[in-house]
Amino acid sequence: MNQARRRNFLLASSALLAAQLVQAQQPAKIHRVGYLASSPLPPILPLFEAFKGELRDLGYIEGTNLVIDFRSAEGKPERLAGLADELVRSKVDVIVTGVNATTVAAKRATQTIPIVMTVGTDVVTEGFVASLAKPGGNITGVTWDVGVQVMPKRLEFLKEAMPRVSRIAVLWDSGQDAAGFKRAIEQGGAAVGARLIWLEYQEDLDSLFAAAARERAQALFTGGGARLYRRRKEVVDLAAKYRLPDTHYDSAFAEAGGLMSYAPNLAGLYRRAAAYVDKILRGAKPADLPVEQPVKLELVINLKTAKALGLTIPQAVLLRADRVIE
Repeated sequence: MNQARRRNFLLASSALLAAQLVQAQQPAKIHRVGYLASSPLPPILPLFEAFKGELRDLGYIEGTNLVIDFRSAEGKPERLAGLADELVRSKVDVIVTGVNATTVAAKRATQTIPIVMTVGTDVVTEGFVASLAKPGGNITGVTWDVGVQVMPKRLEFLKEAMPRVSRIAVLWDSGQDAAGFKRAIEQGGAAVGARLIWLEYQEDLDSLFAAAARERAQALFTGGGARLYRRRKEVVDLAAKYRLPDTHYDSAFAEAGGLMSYAPNLAGLYRRAAAYVDKILRGAKPADLPVEQPVKLELVINLKTAKALGLTIPQAVLLRADRVIE
């Protein structure tokens, strides 16, 4: 190599090395993710950790290239609008929402910042997206809509476990759930020949269970909602106190002492929502990302609770269980 070529080679190499050093010294882009919750953090911590864990697996490290701006209404829905406005003012890159009330608040606050749902329900009817395949706006994510169809199936499993059941109390949080859920529960009750005793959520849960006892309820069905999820331990403890075999919309209830659950795995939905956040942070548009529905439903049965209630779960039901708690 002659002197001129050698000099040019060294200059080019030095320039490339300098560029690499400058790039290495530049701080990593900090992605700001807003997280709007209706519940306080402790009751939903396993779901929040599932979401963060998936982001971590995708390369997002809090304090390095990620900031999560968590805002909670602390169980007070009237606070959601103001919290959504705060996230918009803080210029987050994306807003993650939970139950429909949080998505409504985020949608009203912005039509430009991407919004990712974790457990949206009736998302087309609610006006969140134009369709599941083509959302068409700034909202996408994961829907729990298969849960509407699963409501009658939950009642079927309860009927199989308790063939003589004819009066079922439905603990219902109308402030959190879509109308489609109520219709599905009513249809399921008619299909199994059971009278449904509707109990509207209130802070004094014990009085609701006392009302169910006065109506001679023989079992309990929880209809869904963040407030019930937050108080799941109280719910299953009261079901045990009033000796009501109970069926629930998430496995966390069965793990806390409820009799059974049949539903999508919530933690899995939150992990999928994190994948949507990743795609959006990499440049994808919410309008182009189809809304995802759960593909896996889990039947969880707590045999310890069944024994305490003096209930024998038929073998045909146990064989279909994905998980049995003993």
